[in-house]
Amino acid sequence: MTIMPVLKTVFWDVDGTLADTEMDGHRPAFNRAFAEQGLDWTWDPETYRGLLSIPGGSLRMKTYAQQQGEVLTDAQFAQLRVSKQRHYLAAVRSGAVSLRPGVARLLRELQARAIEQWIVTSSGGPSVSALLDTLFPGGDHPFAGVISADDVSRHKPGPDPYLKALERSKTEPNAALVFEDSTPGLLSARTAGLRCLLMPSPWDQELYRYQDQAEAVLDHLGSAQCPCTVSSGPPCLEGVITLEYLQRLLVLPD
Repeated sequence: MTIMPVLKTVFWDVDGTLADTEMDGHRPAFNRAFAEQGLDWTWDPETYRGLLSIPGGSLRMKTYAQQQGEVLTDAQFAQLRVSKQRHYLAAVRSGAVSLRPGVARLLRELQARAIEQWIVTSSGGPSVSALLDTLFPGGDHPFAGVISADDVSRHKPGPDPYLKALERSKTEPNAALVFEDSTPGLLSARTAGLRCLLMPSPWDQELYRYQDQAEAVLDHLGSAQCPCTVSSGPPCLEGVITLEYLQRLLVLPD
């Protein structure tokens, strides 16, 4: 008799998946850090869109410096990282970042149904903590743990973040599902042997090449007032992603 997999754990990416952080949170923080450090760099939306295929802020800055033909020391990059993080935390605490449609509803539903939830992100630990403190005052969030950029040496698109999440959560791959929005995140999840629900970032210009690796592709998680649209995967007639829908994704043929 075949035993059907049962969903036990959900792994949430943060930037662009859990919350809209990139254009109104991270990008202005980078620009303020550049100005503070005396650099004549400005990441407008078009420039930043092109850089978002590079996971992690430090690598993003180093890649951009190479593109500009500028040489910065490790100490300068470290100063930029600290400065950017400070400006990002200030933006988050000011309310510049909000949860994506349907996220709060699904977080509560999964929590009520005893599905364990973890964060798996390329952002640093302090950025994640500030976001959670702001979006969930008093520590009232449903996450059992966080895997951040500080926990692995190789980031997305490598499998290390999700392998670490499986290890710490003591979850088998066939009992877990990943929520992602980007090419690096999707490839990281798939390489770790995990199934993925994808909410494509409008800023990821490469993602269309890899979307068929996801079990479902949709614009957001949906609500009664704002139904989601599924572009690939099982139909969601009610326009709201539920635990039952997620469970269906685990039993799709590979």
